[in-house]
Amino acid sequence: MKDLDDRMISAHAAQDRMALIKLYSEAADSVNDRDASCFFLTHAYVFALEAGAAEANTLHARLKAQGRES
Repeated sequence: MKDLDDRMISAHAAQDRMALIKLYSEAADSVNDRDASCFFLTHAYVFALEAGAAEANTLHARLKAQGRES
């Protein structure tokens, strides 16, 4: 997870929203805790909304499937 954390920090520093979407999605997929996964998915979703990225639809669907979004 250290490598992922380092990549997230770099993406934040560069304000690279597309990288942040991918990295937070990767983090969501890499944890075995539903709350932690949804935490990361929510961040990915917010970055996708801010960027106007098509991934927002998929992320929204994933959050809905977890009961986190209506």
